[in-house]
Amino acid sequence: MTSSNHLLDLSAAWLLYFLLHSFLASLKSKRWLEMRWPGLLPWYRIAFNVVALVLLAFPLWLLYSQPGELLIEWSGYLQWLSHLIALLVFAGFLWSTRYYDGDEFLGLKQAREKVRQVEDQESFHISPLHRYVRHPWYFLGLLLIWSRDMDAGFLLSAIMITIYIVIGSRLEEKKLGVYHGPVYQEYTQRVAGLFPLPWKYLTRQQAMELLKQVEKRATAAS
Repeated sequence: MTSSNHLLDLSAAWLLYFLLHSFLASLKSKRWLEMRWPGLLPWYRIAFNVVALVLLAFPLWLLYSQPGELLIEWSGYLQWLSHLIALLVFAGFLWSTRYYDGDEFLGLKQAREKVRQVEDQESFHISPLHRYVRHPWYFLGLLLIWSRDMDAGFLLSAIMITIYIVIGSRLEEKKLGVYHGPVYQEYTQRVAGLFPLPWKYLTRQQAMELLKQVEKRATAAS
């Protein structure tokens, strides 16, 4: 059985990870680096990804080091449903990577091209999944997390991760609003945030119209 001390340690580990992750991802930390050591900016994204993975190891180790009695168990037909959800989630992740700039996400593009700008360089785009939900990877991640068997530690982690994703998605959208301006604001009003809603989505034609607005703004700015 999971002890209360273990749950407190796990809570503290997740909280510390979330705080560090948010700080390192913020524009404030990037601008601080830009002022102090601008030559390191091209390597910031790579370093951020590496640090995020390394720091994640500790709360995950705590999570799985003391498994407890299951509080939520997917059994029988529900277990098959759980496996199906996992397969669909992984398929969704793989399919969606076609619509992301992988080199920029990993930081390879910034390092290769010696990019010293604080803002992300990837242009605004609307993939098929982005027509239905603004944060498809967050949605898929939450779907995977909440379709697993859960002991007390896993349930606590799922709740904390969900809260962080909700808050983090709002902070991320503030940055995207700075990067992409009023077009992104219009996009947020017309498409659901973390969970698809039947009445909030874009048709293919509507998505193309939004992207044309981006092109017009870029042409006018140049």
